[in-house]
Amino acid sequence: MDCPHLEKAVQIDVALVEKLQRDLQLWTCLECKSTKSPWICLKCGIVNCGRYVNGHGKAHYESNISHSVCLDQSLAVFCYICDEFIINDTKTGKIEQYREALRAKTETSPGKKRVLSDDSDHRANKSSKLDDQENLKRGGRPHYLAGLRNLGNTCFMNAVLQSLSNIQPFTCYFKELPAIDLRSEDACAKQRYYTRSFRMKNIDDVSLVEELRKILCALWQGQSGPISPETLFSVVWRVVPRFRGYQQQDAHEFMHYLLDRVHNELLLTKMACNGKNTIVTGIFGGILESQVNCSRCGNESRKLDPFLDLSLDIPEEFQSRKTRLFDGPVCHLKDCLDSFTKVEELQESEQYFCPRCKKRQISTKKLSIQRLPNVLCLHLKRFKFVSFHRSKIDTTVEFPLEDLDMSDYVLPSTIDSDGDDSCTYNLAAVIVHHGSGVNSGHYTSLAWHDGKWYNFNDSSVLPSDEKHVESVKGYIFFYTKSKPDNSIIEKLKPLS
Repeated sequence: MDCPHLEKAVQIDVALVEKLQRDLQLWTCLECKSTKSPWICLKCGIVNCGRYVNGHGKAHYESNISHSVCLDQSLAVFCYICDEFIINDTKTGKIEQYREALRAKTETSPGKKRVLSDDSDHRANKSSKLDDQENLKRGGRPHYLAGLRNLGNTCFMNAVLQSLSNIQPFTCYFKELPAIDLRSEDACAKQRYYTRSFRMKNIDDVSLVEELRKILCALWQGQSGPISPETLFSVVWRVVPRFRGYQQQDAHEFMHYLLDRVHNELLLTKMACNGKNTIVTGIFGGILESQVNCSRCGNESRKLDPFLDLSLDIPEEFQSRKTRLFDGPVCHLKDCLDSFTKVEELQESEQYFCPRCKKRQISTKKLSIQRLPNVLCLHLKRFKFVSFHRSKIDTTVEFPLEDLDMSDYVLPSTIDSDGDDSCTYNLAAVIVHHGSGVNSGHYTSLAWHDGKWYNFNDSSVLPSDEKHVESVKGYIFFYTKSKPDNSIIEKLKPLS
């Protein structure tokens, strides 16, 4: 948006920004010394941490009301009075001067143009660019990754998009998908920014598939600065009204709405669907079997239901355990899966109507997987209602990075005879929620890319490692099949 406060709030000399870029250790919060999410006040030049670290940048503004505009290393500019990221500049172009100073040292700044080689001198040379071109020809991704700009509490969306972008068959599908023309000349894709007073227009004017395609292609191609997903977010506002505004949302709910809408749009596009399946169901789609048994006569009823992800309870006995530091059993992802598939007695309100007994009877229910998906998405139920509000279950749940064996949860008759690989999975990405409440806190994601782990935190993208990944309290896990069923994906490829 256009901010009216720039002339009074943007006054520091560009030499100060150049100094920060020459000595990256200066990008440190004055109050808590954190180097996470540093922002420089454009009024006085003080560096403080963002609201999702310790909030000293916001506190600085609240104690100095004219110090409302700040800049981070990813070139994003934010105004606390407007509570928005801004796109305009001062009359003399000071903000662009600051950005030029940051770009001049991009190759040595963390979270910008990151090359997988450890040799920093190799980052900008010609052979690196040639390597990227060859990588793209092979269907791969360039050797630098882009972050996503936070538009105002949109970290939930950024974490989901970065996770999906690192699921290669999903992104490759959208890379090959032809652009979708919108029906109206004033369609949403042609409008760059929307404010809280945004009014809804004809829903047929927009395509979430098209905006998702653009974002995934931009992330896959890579660039030195963060990508702004404002157009996609404005489309989300239009097609899913519950996500309108800038309040924090649940990443799992957003992922559900996003994939469901994309699936339904693709079903209407003949070139992109095959019968009742789309790339969404082809990659994430599995089938659950629900088996209900009458406890009186033993009558058995079976029902099949499709799923895109499995929502798992954290067993009650582990819910008070938040760390690994004290004695007692540690909760593993397998414990959550065991709980999900165990035989349970249905409550009185859910009693099964037995056709043999001709009345409702006490019964048991067991869930099993009839068909495993190519990408297994597991969601931990970390939020529960307590006294009319949702509280967080902050239990540490250990999970494998490789060789998650799902054979114990699959119907024996459906397991391939080719070997155990048909039921094993490797972690591709995990979304993490930081904070205490579903409508507060912050979302980040970690993803496996070209043989290394990376931490995606809005605009910032930094290398990570297995030890850090294993230590996080995961919220949503994306596991890719060791032996995927490529025949499904081949049938769903867009026609040229």
